[in-house]
Amino acid sequence: MEPTIAHSVWTRCKRSAAWTAAGLLCASTALAAGWEPTKPITFAVSGGPGGGADQMARLIQGIVAKHHLSPQPMVVVIENGGGGGQAFMDIKNSKGDPNKIAIVLSNFYSVPLSTHLDFNWRDTTPVALMALDEFVLWVNAKSPYHTAQEYIAAVKAKPDTFKMGGAGSKREDQIVTAMLEQATGTKFTFIPYKGGGEISSQLVGGHIESDVNNPIEHIAHWRAGQVRPLCVMDDKRMPFKAKIAGGKSWSDIPTCKEEGIDAQYVMLRAIVMPKGVTDEQRQFYVDLLDKVRKTPEWKEFVDRGAYKEDFLTGAAFEKFLAQDENRHREIMGKAGFLAK
Repeated sequence: MEPTIAHSVWTRCKRSAAWTAAGLLCASTALAAGWEPTKPITFAVSGGPGGGADQMARLIQGIVAKHHLSPQPMVVVIENGGGGGQAFMDIKNSKGDPNKIAIVLSNFYSVPLSTHLDFNWRDTTPVALMALDEFVLWVNAKSPYHTAQEYIAAVKAKPDTFKMGGAGSKREDQIVTAMLEQATGTKFTFIPYKGGGEISSQLVGGHIESDVNNPIEHIAHWRAGQVRPLCVMDDKRMPFKAKIAGGKSWSDIPTCKEEGIDAQYVMLRAIVMPKGVTDEQRQFYVDLLDKVRKTPEWKEFVDRGAYKEDFLTGAAFEKFLAQDENRHREIMGKAGFLAK
């Protein structure tokens, strides 16, 4: 096993000084170095291949490697079986393992609430909320609909004939779809897929009429003129002014509320680790992720993917999780998605 930096510094301290003032200073330097991973870090992804969680995990992996932020590499592993339940149970069953982390989204609540999975977010050690992700109503660029009002009117005229694609069943995309239905009196035929990447290809190929993919999952298709954004499900427009396609930026997309649709929903992108780790081990990842956030690569990623950056750790993050879980329980209860 490779020695940690703290261990190496401590060893040099013992060789160079006894309990002198210099020795005490050296010892404090060793303690300040703190805990570090002792083997490659398994980075589990609870979303599908090519989706927003996968893209964010691989970006973090690349930033950590490029800027030498960790003595051990990160190994990204897709564990999206059971709608992300595979990753959750892996973290739960890895109690005390500080060399394993996971990126989670709002399936952190929706999967346990909609199934009988023996898991709750409190079975993990929350590390950091990295960002909040927007949901956008998209249609194929070849469709005749240029506004959300036009599209919703068409769906309302022919209920159960317009196909809405989404990741999994009774998860975020279907929750958002249910919110749209409740707000507009429409009825979609919801088609579940494995993740954002597959959903994107289905919309581009004309196999579904719409989806509610996150910005990062459709930006390439929007830029290529293959999809069209109709509205964003937030209380205000996105602030990003850079032009993406057709002379339009993310900030040019109206909110769904502006289009007469009172439905708002954002999704967390967060990092957790197993329960039973020490505060020092958790703090290593808090500090690591804070350094990641300050790199130009992260800033470019946030702008390109139109994320709402909101870094939370510690008690503030746990309070957010408790409140967000309650909100999901309420929304899913109205949609009839809670496990019976």
